[in-house]
Amino acid sequence: MNRLARPAARRSAVRTLIAAAAAATLLVGCGGAKDDKADAGKPSGGAAPAAAFPVTLTNAWGKTEVEKKPLKVATVSDGDTSIALALGLVPVITPDAEDGGPIPEYKQRALTKLGAGKLKTYDDTDGTDFEAIAAEAPDVILGMNTWSMDTDYAKLAPIAPVVTYSDKKHADTLTWQERLKNAAKALGMTAEADKVIAANGKAIADAAAAHPEFKGKTYTYAVVHPEQLTFMSHADQDPGIFEQIGLKKTAKATAYTADKNSVSLENLDELEADVLLMTYPFGDNGLLSASELESNKLFQSLTVVKGKHYAVIPAENTLSSAVAYPDALNFPWVIEKLTPILAKAVAGK
Repeated sequence: MNRLARPAARRSAVRTLIAAAAAATLLVGCGGAKDDKADAGKPSGGAAPAAAFPVTLTNAWGKTEVEKKPLKVATVSDGDTSIALALGLVPVITPDAEDGGPIPEYKQRALTKLGAGKLKTYDDTDGTDFEAIAAEAPDVILGMNTWSMDTDYAKLAPIAPVVTYSDKKHADTLTWQERLKNAAKALGMTAEADKVIAANGKAIADAAAAHPEFKGKTYTYAVVHPEQLTFMSHADQDPGIFEQIGLKKTAKATAYTADKNSVSLENLDELEADVLLMTYPFGDNGLLSASELESNKLFQSLTVVKGKHYAVIPAENTLSSAVAYPDALNFPWVIEKLTPILAKAVAGK
């Protein structure tokens, strides 16, 4: 939903939103499986001709020169894996963002469309595995979505050209569109990036047009973290998908910021809006469960709750994580999954 904090690896809804709490206190086809390495780095189209290279990019640690069109791409975060897949490239190696578990539906759709069985991954529990990346001999390493580049760059640069942000503060501030376009320059796929951005823009515009009832409805989005109930849709929060689809923040949003966003149980009326959306990404480790909150008498007394304009955005399927961190790959999937939830909440069903 925001551009304030992008985790190094979107491992799961829980681990993603833990990163959010620390940093911001805040959308197909099918095909048979093929050999992963045979498909790795294979572009789906829109690639620049060889004459467009070499490409030189300035980053926060120096300059990156890509001598010829990359075919083998490695990634150092789940967001970078999303960039590669959105552009039609299957990375030769990626961090294991799911810790060996099932991958999100949107990522599996992309792999199926590209005819890839699965991703080759490395265990990133202790950080970037430089040896695993080097063993794949990538032509380029994507690092547009990592917070650890300040320590990783010196070890990654000898392996292959590293494509990353031009200013250290961009680790937190770049939009998914900017990250995609910057990576595409190094890959010779600027035209393909433009197509992805246009398609995603059309997806959200179509959803908004299909649901005129969303327009102008106020909303509050709250996340139950381990230490607090967080007013996530504060005034400084980027509009994100909720507002692109027609909703708007409540007047009370102005009382909250990224650094002041805790809502006490005695002040649950602060959540009042035309639509209330909540998520519980930490499960049993959250401050309270959905049943505990929903049994709270003050919560039950809210007009938005009594009118059934309240909905929970599921964390188990990674939707709440993708809402928090939309990227080139998950954006249309978020719209697909979120729109019916919003429709029911607005209608009071």
